[in-house]
Amino acid sequence: MFTRLAILSATLFAFGFIVGNKFSFIAVVVLLIAIGFQAIQFLQIIDKPLVAEWDPERIKFDEVTQSFRAYSNDVSAKQFCSYLNESLNRIKNSRGEKDSEYQFFKNIVLHIGIGILTFDDDGNIQMINTAAKKLFKVERADKLDDLNEVDSSLVDSFKKLKTGGRELLQLKAGDEAVQLSLYAIELTLRGKPMKLISMSNIQSELEEKEMKAWQDLVRVLTHEIMNSVTPISSLATVVEGELEVKIKNSNLQLEKEEAEDMHLSLQTISKRSAGLIRFVKEFKNLTHVPKPKLSEVVIKDLLDEIAMLHKKELADHEISVEVNTQTIELKVQADKTMIEQVLINLLKNAIQAFDEQANKKIWLSAHQSEGHVIISVKDNGAGIDPDALEKIFIPFFTTKKTGSGIGLSLSRQIMRQHGGQISVKSKLGEGTEFVLRF
Repeated sequence: MFTRLAILSATLFAFGFIVGNKFSFIAVVVLLIAIGFQAIQFLQIIDKPLVAEWDPERIKFDEVTQSFRAYSNDVSAKQFCSYLNESLNRIKNSRGEKDSEYQFFKNIVLHIGIGILTFDDDGNIQMINTAAKKLFKVERADKLDDLNEVDSSLVDSFKKLKTGGRELLQLKAGDEAVQLSLYAIELTLRGKPMKLISMSNIQSELEEKEMKAWQDLVRVLTHEIMNSVTPISSLATVVEGELEVKIKNSNLQLEKEEAEDMHLSLQTISKRSAGLIRFVKEFKNLTHVPKPKLSEVVIKDLLDEIAMLHKKELADHEISVEVNTQTIELKVQADKTMIEQVLINLLKNAIQAFDEQANKKIWLSAHQSEGHVIISVKDNGAGIDPDALEKIFIPFFTTKKTGSGIGLSLSRQIMRQHGGQISVKSKLGEGTEFVLRF
């Protein structure tokens, strides 16, 4: 403004000088035109009440950190700038709140216990949360095809599921078998179709329901069998005793050979009835697993005690045992007596797992992984047939000639009472490993 005023003043001074000295008409006209132009420019600057300090490039890139300021003292101009600045502040605060909400919900999705995966029609994965990565045992996945290494049927299920579709899928993730429940929703993001798959591991729930069904079955069977067998056993014992007396006194109106046969029969009934009662009582343990009384258990001491307890049996079978823990201070909250019973069952299974072979060995080890305490009982024995491996935790199922089939079922139930898991992996000819996860 001052520059324009100075130029206008100089032009007016030149005009006065030319008129006073009577210069040519053309010079006067030119100066009048210059004076008019300068006056118009000066008036435009005066009439321009608002000047905003901003960077057009920032506005171009959607930047809202700028502010408006009027150089004029005009009240309306200042008020207008104030309104603009208030609007910018509201936009800035709104964006901040939205960004905060976005990060909040993003963290929820990433760390929720249910697996979440989203992908587009081209198979590009937009998001895979922590729970899904743990289920698939992967660190990163950019495309659905990357999950073919986990299980090709998993990718096929993801692609064919539609909105509201559900599917149960058994998945082998590493050495662990999991039962997945899948649910799909089809969405649209910025006009592009997307699919969201939620998945959860219901293996523990299925095992719990299975165990509950077996418990109910055992409860009914034991009730009925005990009601029937107990009086039979009692009666057979009485008759056996009476016949034995009569045979000795020869007061029976039967041939001695016939009486002896009758006595033998009743004796057999008595023995079998007593055996059946013991059998039923043993299976009743499945339905009466007590609640664990938790205390701090040092894993190294526990494994050393188990190895010492079976020292003679191991030596008789020429089996060496190795105990190894990550640290001697490794501890777990557990019922020591109940966990001892689980480890005894597993160690006895390992002892009986060997054929006639050299270099028989059993490893008892423990370590900590991802916040869990892991105890392993491993042998280099004959291994377990894959068909039998799937049924090994089912009550009454056994691969041994003299086994009752409740040891591993009871062990699984004890681990569930501790909020843990028991799993097994085995290869024929290479050995078997049972893993307890707390």
